[in-house]
Amino acid sequence: MNSRKLKSADQIDFDKGNGLVPAVVQDAHTRQVLMLGYMNREALEKTLAEGRVTFYSRSRKGLWTKGETSGHWLEVKELLHDCDSDAVLVMALPHGAVCHTGTDTCFGESRHGDVHFLKVLEGIVHRRKAEARPEQSYTARLLEQGLPRIAQKVGEEAVETVIAALHGPDDEFVGEAADLLYHLLVLLAAKGHTLADVVEVLEGRHG
Repeated sequence: MNSRKLKSADQIDFDKGNGLVPAVVQDAHTRQVLMLGYMNREALEKTLAEGRVTFYSRSRKGLWTKGETSGHWLEVKELLHDCDSDAVLVMALPHGAVCHTGTDTCFGESRHGDVHFLKVLEGIVHRRKAEARPEQSYTARLLEQGLPRIAQKVGEEAVETVIAALHGPDDEFVGEAADLLYHLLVLLAAKGHTLADVVEVLEGRHG
């Protein structure tokens, strides 16, 4: 268990910053830094109690729950404090654009287009598993069909990937590889595992 897991505002030293501490928000799946805000005791207590990130707005001199006007809120997954207990790390899942300008992060970065998107996609798959599953979602329908069907799809996609690698053009091969990765994510979720579990095994083998 992480010894710096934050469960109470009493764990934070607010005096050093005249009642405020910086709060770094990080994507709980991709570990990408999303934004920086500030919290006072009341903002931290509200965040802990409600599971939605609330900051203290220095310009408005009051509490500000992310998404209260835009609807783009941050779902708290875990809170940590630093070694001096005067800064907070918020592990969260973004629901919508993080920045008020409409970008994925307040630093102009995108959450898409690279390997990090696998974690974003994995998060979507796990939410489809945990939440009410919309009928129009292929992921939801696949999860409803159960483990045998999901495993079968992984096998089918693996065969199609091999065939495309040996006999198809590059764009077909890449497309089939994408299908294989997606269905593998669904299979991992169905079995109660994540990409992190696979990475842990790979890291152990690499060592």
